[in-house]
Amino acid sequence: MQNHRGKKRAAVAATVAGAMTLAACGVGNSGDDDSGAIVVGTTDKVVSIDPAGAYDNGSTQVQTQAYQYLMNYPAGSTELTPDAAQECDFAEPTIYVCTIKDGLTFANGNELTASDVAFSFNRIVDINSPNGPASLLGSMKSVEATDDSTVEFTLSDPDDQTFPQVLATSAGPIVDEDTYPANEVMADDDAVEAQGFSGPYTIGDYTKNEIAEFTANDDYDGAFGEPENDAVTMTYYTDQSNLRLDVQNGGIDVAWRSLSPTDIESLQDEDSVTVHQGAGGELRYVVFNMDTMPGDDADGRLAVRQAAASLVDRAALSEQVYKGTYTPAWSVVPDGQTGATEPFKEAYGEEPDPQAATDLLQEAGVETPVELNLQYSPDHYGENSDQEYAMVKRQLEADGLFTVNLQATEWNTYSEERVEDKYPAYQLGWFPDFPDADNYLTPFFAPNNFLQSNYEDDAMTTMLDDERTEPDEAAREQKLGEAQELVAEQVPVLPLLTGAQVAVAGTDVEGVDDTLDAAFKFRFTSLSKG
Repeated sequence: MQNHRGKKRAAVAATVAGAMTLAACGVGNSGDDDSGAIVVGTTDKVVSIDPAGAYDNGSTQVQTQAYQYLMNYPAGSTELTPDAAQECDFAEPTIYVCTIKDGLTFANGNELTASDVAFSFNRIVDINSPNGPASLLGSMKSVEATDDSTVEFTLSDPDDQTFPQVLATSAGPIVDEDTYPANEVMADDDAVEAQGFSGPYTIGDYTKNEIAEFTANDDYDGAFGEPENDAVTMTYYTDQSNLRLDVQNGGIDVAWRSLSPTDIESLQDEDSVTVHQGAGGELRYVVFNMDTMPGDDADGRLAVRQAAASLVDRAALSEQVYKGTYTPAWSVVPDGQTGATEPFKEAYGEEPDPQAATDLLQEAGVETPVELNLQYSPDHYGENSDQEYAMVKRQLEADGLFTVNLQATEWNTYSEERVEDKYPAYQLGWFPDFPDADNYLTPFFAPNNFLQSNYEDDAMTTMLDDERTEPDEAAREQKLGEAQELVAEQVPVLPLLTGAQVAVAGTDVEGVDDTLDAAFKFRFTSLSKG
């Protein structure tokens, strides 16, 4: 860990008060505010403002607005762009170096230097909070500031093409080493008081999971550019229906995560709002436990998985359950990600094919109907999971090839039992850490992967090692395609749907579409009111 270095002090800047005239949380704005303030509503919850203590959507939403990163994704782009960094690049195959921009400061007046950067990454690893993002830094052997403007990362693998992307994830926010503790997560109220923010906004009035007021930071010099608004207030909801009512009636300007598919469908007919959809990154899929799933041998188990892939009707799931807010997933890498292909469509067809499924099972000597225990969580992946998995059951059973025992388990138990070989097949979902195809491959299929489904394949491991360390873009995309084809051939998981990002906004709100890109960052900087 870098030793703290002295800084020229400045008095902590006073937090902004009264930036907007607002009613209580959930009530929205008064309708007579001409300041250009934007009010955004969400059902997501914040675990921690401190980057070391959170790895979730609600916390990331706050961090995206308040902190700088070395690199980040401008609105409408999945190309990494310098944020606090002037430039970043490989100095050697395992040495990644970033030069920090001159003159950066936190909102409290303290300088932002390379020492703060090294401190920020080191404390995430040292604290290793169970709710934090330390796992994203597994390839980082060490990090140090070699001078005030240079930070050097030593990596475990040469030419790791994914590490630069990690700099823009939940592991990447830069905190002020003179105000953040090195060995524990800072409480939210203390973080707001410390004003160790250098992002596009500072945080003023803040009551956790009720209201957070953001004011544009005039000193911000980064990838998002100058905010299109002066201030944004985030209000937090416990009920989706109240979120829908407030955006429909003009009580808030934008509803962002999460409205039910039924609410989204009904709002599309409302003249007062616009439903915006953009590239998503969420993946919904079935995992097969390679040891406990049906089948007497490896060939039989493979035939069962391939038969299931031949029978699911993704279009029906998309339209009938999710009203088009999720779309068919033809790979574990969703459409919109660089290198994404459609190998499941090519291998099993766009429509269900019962005859192909029958042939696969017969050729492998698998008796039908196949008895399959299928587990899902009714409380973790949205209220429509019940309908989704009831439909999957019907699709698999429609031609008599499967008998599905569908069971639901609350998430607290589910998350423990799924890694204990108790579920032969089960539901999972995935939100991307960064917009790179590898983030949908290595975490799933590398040795000791997070699925813990007894899948390990030497050919796949070699493919993943090769694509991660391939510096040539075209060659890497080819390797990524080969890995996706192998997934479709082996079917260790069965991708079902990929989620479009959806935000609902008043008709006078501009810039929403600009931020709904595959980087999965909802940037307040893009929003304005006409």
